[in-house]
Amino acid sequence: MINTTSATGIKLSVEVITLPVSDVQRALRFYVDQVGFTLDVDYSPKDAFRVVQLTPPGSSCSIQIGRGLTDAPAGSLRNVYLVVTDVEVARSRLLERGVEVGEVRHKVPVDAWDGGFAPGLDTARRDYASFADFSDPDGNSWVLQERGYRNV
Repeated sequence: MINTTSATGIKLSVEVITLPVSDVQRALRFYVDQVGFTLDVDYSPKDAFRVVQLTPPGSSCSIQIGRGLTDAPAGSLRNVYLVVTDVEVARSRLLERGVEVGEVRHKVPVDAWDGGFAPGLDTARRDYASFADFSDPDGNSWVLQERGYRNV
């Protein structure tokens, strides 16, 4: 069993990741219409502040985009992982929705993470071994990572 509390006995969980974007409406349309996230909140009490919260299907962690949320440069977030049970299916669905997704690649050697990547799926479909990448319109980058394929 994995202990979900820290050494101090406090449970820690990642709930929201803030993505820096240059155009909130464009990013909202990308994540809802193309990637398939659910719109949870779109709140703007004044012109200088807007928070849009979106959640990937099946996730307990959301993203926030907006105005007045971060001073990070638009597109500066790198390698947020979206874990999927079938990276080929996830990649195909994103491509169908107009998302530019890189080719599937796998870690080699998978047991020594100091290696490189080879094209295509890990032949054994091992957890954490196969990947594909995409970026939002600002360049924030995402990694699709396969886990749980053999349990489906």
